[in-house]
Amino acid sequence: MSYLRRLATTGAAYTASSVLSKLIAVFLLPVYTAYLSPAEYGAAEVMLASVVAASIVIRFGLIEALLRFYYLGGEDPRRVVSTGFAALFWTTTLGALIALALAEPISRALLDHSDAELARLAVLGLWTLTLWEYALTLLRLDERARAYFTLTVVNVLVTIPFTVWLVVVEDQGATGILLGTFGTGVIFLAWRLWEERARLSFRVSPPLLRRMFRFGLPTMPAELSLYSLNFIDRILIVRLSGLAEAGLYALAIKFAQGMNVLARGFQLAWPPLAYSIADDDEARRAYSLVFTWFAAVLAFGVSGLWLLSRWIVDLLADPDFFGAYEAIGLLATGIALYALYLVLVVILGRTGRTEFNFPATIAGTIVNVVLNLILIPPLGIVGAGIALVASYVVILAAMFAVTQRLFPVPYEWGRLALLLAVTAAIVAAGELLLPTHGVEGLLPRAALWLALPPLLVACGFVTRDERRALRTMLRPAAVRARLRDLRAAEPSPAGEARGSAPEIYEQAVRDEDRL
Repeated sequence: MSYLRRLATTGAAYTASSVLSKLIAVFLLPVYTAYLSPAEYGAAEVMLASVVAASIVIRFGLIEALLRFYYLGGEDPRRVVSTGFAALFWTTTLGALIALALAEPISRALLDHSDAELARLAVLGLWTLTLWEYALTLLRLDERARAYFTLTVVNVLVTIPFTVWLVVVEDQGATGILLGTFGTGVIFLAWRLWEERARLSFRVSPPLLRRMFRFGLPTMPAELSLYSLNFIDRILIVRLSGLAEAGLYALAIKFAQGMNVLARGFQLAWPPLAYSIADDDEARRAYSLVFTWFAAVLAFGVSGLWLLSRWIVDLLADPDFFGAYEAIGLLATGIALYALYLVLVVILGRTGRTEFNFPATIAGTIVNVVLNLILIPPLGIVGAGIALVASYVVILAAMFAVTQRLFPVPYEWGRLALLLAVTAAIVAAGELLLPTHGVEGLLPRAALWLALPPLLVACGFVTRDERRALRTMLRPAAVRARLRDLRAAEPSPAGEARGSAPEIYEQAVRDEDRL
């Protein structure tokens, strides 16, 4: 339980800026959906997702290599920073220039119609986002957590009114979203690069760059294949069902992002905790317990989004977007499976056999593409949601098989089966037996959702020792004490006991936090 306390405390601290970004994004949905058609919103979201995917490719793993080589014995940290920046600047600039020349065919490929202006704005976003990520990584290397938080929050707070003005006052549509998102980003990027000018350079050290590429390049396929699960479906929906359907799907993803907040905090807090457990037997027991309890937290979130999806969309979106509710539960389930996959990523990282990440993620990607092609024409966004869930099931199963062979963990299958059965029963009862509109549907569904924790306790999911530990852990005085300890704690070196494997999966999430 001490590991669970540490995980909960640090996870909450790491998610602060992400939570703010997600909340603001959700509360802006009524504005965007009132002034944008589903097709316009879909076009903007497809382009934003395309920018993140292209950024993963154009980075060539250099940011992952920076985080490793900065702390590697025998390497000069200043040379690592300057060489990494120079290589990233030139590859990103060259890639952006090529993409600008191909803006019109790129727009046709992504949107199924010509919109070269929107594609050119996306190229601006590609250049800005990639270098912005590098500039923020330097703050993490220096352990300037407060500066990182302040800068990301100020960026969001400046970007929002500018974007709203472009969409609402200037009626710029999808163009306004991209221009607002990336236009202000150029200003913040210029300021950060000026602040770091003393250790940046446009010249590379070829021997050092070769070593960094050898480390970073192998991470790119796994990262890209994993992120493609959030990208391919949008492109296929555009091609098979149209931009309006893609707009509904994009909105459903926004609402399902509540699960991503949980995954995000866990993603940052879990690796250092997992790698800090030196004894293998103790690590196995801790991993098993964390998997069980994290699954329980995710199940609570998924069941709430599934049962209340109609009212969430009705409250926060224009009526034209109401159909988005159909995919929210499925997408939340997919994100929950992805979060559980992160547990297995760290277990694999403990063994050092990170090359097994890619076969698992590429298998899931293939399943995702095939099922999307089969299910989208008859089912629309529901078919895309089913495909996403199925692909993460495949990835989770493949990673489970690999990790159990390399580092067996005694998972609590009885408790996990009970959790799955009770959660599924609650969701099924709500969907099949309760009203689907009005207060007469909302209140009993909310009550059913909130009944999940006490029902699990009544069914024996929580052991006696855990109940006692939870009562102690959740006392207000104990919570305040842990937060004080967290603020007072000395930061440990960012490369210490952390491992490099999980970092590749954090990048795309951080990218999306700022979009």
